[in-house]
Amino acid sequence: MVSRRETLAMGLGLGVAAAVPARPKAEAAASLNALARAKGMRFGSAVSDGAVGSINDPNYTALLAAECGLLVPENELKWRAIRPDGERFDFSRFDRILDYAQAHGMAMRGHNLLWQRPKWMPQWAESHDFGARPATEAERLLRTHITTVCRRYLGRIRSYDVVNEAVLPENGELAQTALSRAIGGTQTLLDLAFHTARDAAPDAQLVYNDYMSWESDNAAHRDGVLRLLEGFRHRGVPVDALGVQSHIMVQDQPREQPWRRFMDDVQGMGYDVLITEFDVNDQHLVADTLKRDRAIAQYARNYLDLMFTYSRLKDVLVWGMSDGASWLQHFDPLRVDGLPKRPCPYDSNFRPKPLRAAIAAAFGAAVAR
Repeated sequence: MVSRRETLAMGLGLGVAAAVPARPKAEAAASLNALARAKGMRFGSAVSDGAVGSINDPNYTALLAAECGLLVPENELKWRAIRPDGERFDFSRFDRILDYAQAHGMAMRGHNLLWQRPKWMPQWAESHDFGARPATEAERLLRTHITTVCRRYLGRIRSYDVVNEAVLPENGELAQTALSRAIGGTQTLLDLAFHTARDAAPDAQLVYNDYMSWESDNAAHRDGVLRLLEGFRHRGVPVDALGVQSHIMVQDQPREQPWRRFMDDVQGMGYDVLITEFDVNDQHLVADTLKRDRAIAQYARNYLDLMFTYSRLKDVLVWGMSDGASWLQHFDPLRVDGLPKRPCPYDSNFRPKPLRAAIAAAFGAAVAR
């Protein structure tokens, strides 16, 4: 759901991971990325520049190297991380992540160039003085930000979440920020973001990323995202793909048919699809670990089997590889029994779980693309 991962302190890892070797029981198994590549897909994960569950944690980096071919920064490329004010940039934390990825032969996604929510923009951006010509100043700020990022990483980042979470889930309308109000409307701002990204990174995949889902109360959100995508196509905005975050929650029976209609419409418009932030929230499941893990794995397998029927879906990224590093451990509401959540393919001691097996099986069953 919106803003959930931002409950983490930016750049800090979560949980306590035991200092044990990564993947003690799965060394002989094919990596998740190898299984994905066999079907013309890629597998990867979010990663941070924090203390635990990050590029500074040798157990975690061993797990990333063993399983992933693709990484995405959890927070380190967002406005709040790289823009201390309206004129300066600080790329130091993200550069450490990119250097790690390149040293290990992993591709990197860019997340994100614009998070269209006031709560998650820097405070200075929401209180900025846009002066006598607010539209001109808003355009300058946005163009400068996107152009600076894209040109700095030209050829090193080949896929960007250009715009993140612009549709309000409660009514399907577009969210507003100080930037969008100054420039004359959210749609104008979003169109400009994609055009600027295309100019600055002509060979990169440009993605609209959001968390609409197959849950029963999600119809307004799905409809709003479809209207946005249809508008992009009608106006010739250079959007290549939809990022489906896939923060799914084991709960009531999912609405598979409305979700299939949504996905059919997206693919029918010619958009590629990515699973950008996959994890499974077990907030409402029983305490018993074995039962929880089985339920999580089965729910995930059902979701992935459905999603993998769409031939334009080629990239799958989890939002953290091990439970100890997951932002969900600090997302409110927590489990009522106080137990840690188990949303990731590996537990906090870096042992593979049934969810890892479910992801592997889904790749194995997928039709090659």
